[in-house]
Order: sequence, then structure tokens, then C-alpha cells
Amino acid sequence: MGEVTNVMEYQAIAKQKLPKMAYDYYASGAEDEWTLKENREAFSRILFRPRILIDVANIDMTTSVLGFKISMPIMISPTAFQKMAHPEGEYATARAASAAGTVMTLSSWATSSVEEVASTGPGIRFFQLYVYKDRKVVEQLVRRAEKAGFKAIALTVDTPRLGRREADIKNRFVLPPNLTLKNFEGLDLGKMDQSNDSGLASYVAGQIDRTLSWKDVKWLQSITSMPILVKGVITAEDARLAVHSGAAGIIVSNHGARQLDYVPATISALEEVVTAAQGRIPVFLDGGVRRGTDVFKALALGASGVFIGRPVVFALAAEGEAGVRNVLRMMREEFEITMALGGCTKLSDITRRHIFTEADRLGRPLPRL
Repeated sequence: MGEVTNVMEYQAIAKQKLPKMAYDYYASGAEDEWTLKENREAFSRILFRPRILIDVANIDMTTSVLGFKISMPIMISPTAFQKMAHPEGEYATARAASAAGTVMTLSSWATSSVEEVASTGPGIRFFQLYVYKDRKVVEQLVRRAEKAGFKAIALTVDTPRLGRREADIKNRFVLPPNLTLKNFEGLDLGKMDQSNDSGLASYVAGQIDRTLSWKDVKWLQSITSMPILVKGVITAEDARLAVHSGAAGIIVSNHGARQLDYVPATISALEEVVTAAQGRIPVFLDGGVRRGTDVFKALALGASGVFIGRPVVFALAAEGEAGVRNVLRMMREEFEITMALGGCTKLSDITRRHIFTEADRLGRPLPRL
């Protein structure tokens, strides 16, 4: 293995190392995987308008998220089943995030529990929540996360049913027998049965609440004091409803292109959501971020920060904790160089004028809200 010089190189290493079922689970998208490709390609259609002859000797990338100070606007998305990638799984990711001074979001479907992840030491951690049909289960889980020191809930709102991930159907995807959904182990919901489809799709159909609606955001606020980020908003209409519901923030996400295919890339949906939120709550971007340049583009379009998912899992598979640390280091260095070459010394210097989008080229006005 030669030296890894960007986060994308970890994917090929992970593909070599992982069993096909595991790699396909992490790598695939829904149906035609159009949105999976588009999440990346849309970034390449945004160009820079760098400013020159600005003193960039000192660059400050620090920011705060929901009042918590972090070292850079690059955070870790929730990804399920991390011990399928590496024996240390979520423990390794938690330590790497903490060392980098940034946020880790733990998946509901983690292979390590909220208590186990908390035991790795201090760190700013968010908890991603799927709402189960049995609300007592949800209440218990939210309380456990809060007690374990988690700082916010990222409520996934785009998964009333699981998207059709054809690789998982072909592979009859199921968790390896040595692993469980650790947060649900004591509730008899920790195992996933073999199925003539994707085992995960069957699990979701049986357990996840399809009746979830905006009133449940209010319900969630009634059971926890943690701020709630709504993860899975890609339209202005839903951005307004999120603000109205009392959400503390929005994560623009298409679930890594794993749910509804032919939705826009998140970077393409971002500006519409930011405009609709009117600065009342922060908007974050999740999906397709692989370069420091991508981070800059997202911030120029109004994001307060970004979340990365697959790069973390692939690096974890390749090199464990060291791989995740390296992903965060490379992303940080690339972002710092992009800021310097763009003529920005702090995040508030990054403006819409620093980029040029397809809409700008076509002279189209932004969607009317």
C-alpha cells in the first residue's frame, strides 16, 4: 500500500480488505445510484472566485456547533455497523474524532452502545435516532444517550421505509453473526434475521415507525433537553417546517443517496434550504464531501459545517483508528489550503462571492421561495 494522499484512496483499500457483503453495504446507493454519483459530481460543477493579495499567514478554522467549540467545520456523520469494517468500530471513530477536536455522530444502529462509546473518554458526540414503533424503546434510548453525555439528537427523517439498495438484496445482507445492534441488545431488537431480501430492509419494515411526522419532533422535545437536528431535509418547504417545529438545526442530507434515488445532490439542494431557514437555525451539509474544496463550497453556499460518512468507514476498514485520524487530518489540511488560496483567514470570510455555480453561469435566479 503506497502512501494515501486523499480520502478517496481509502475506498479501494477497503474494497480489497472487506468481505463483499460488508463493502457493498457501505458503498452502495439506492436503485440506479444516480444520486450517489451526483452527490460527488455536483461539487465539480461549482468553481472558485479566489481573492488574492490577502494576508493569509494565520488561518483560523475553529467554529462552534450548537454552542460547542470545535476545531474545524468538518464532523463525522452517523454510519451503522462500524465493527463490520474494523474490530474496534465505533470506539476507534470516537477516539479519532475526539483527538481531532470535532463531533462524532453515533448511529442508532451502532455495533457499540452509547455507554461504550462514552467510555472512550471525553468528546463532543451527537446521537442519530431512528424512531421505532415502540416509543418506550425510543424514550429509553434517548435517556441513555443523554445520560452518557451525548450533546444533541440527529433525528433521521428520510427513512419511513428503507430505500431499495440492490446490492444488499442480491447479497441477502445481514449483520455478521458476531455483531449486534448494541443499543438494542437488551430489548430483543439487537439481532437481524436472514431474509429472502435485505435483512436490514426486513428489520426496518418490522421496527421503524412509518407514521413519524412533524408532531413527533415536538414529542421528542418533550422527552429530552438535548437540541434536535433534523437530518434529511432537502427542500425549502421542509426547511421552513423544521424551523417552525423548534428544531435546533437542519442537516441537508439524502442519506448518502441510499433512500430516494433521483433527488438532487445535497450540495445542489443546500442553497434553497439555507435561504428558507433565513438564518434562524444553522444548516449543515451531509453527502459527497471528499475534499477540503468541497467543505469550502458548502460554507460559501451557507452551510455552518459538513458531515462525512463513507470516508470514515472506508478508512476504518483500511487502517482502524489511524485511518480515521488520517481522514480528518487530510480534510483539515486541504480545507486550510483552500481557505488560504481563496483569500480567507476565518470561516466568516467565506462568502457566496467566492464561488460560481451552474445557476450563476446560466443566469438563473435562485428558486423563488
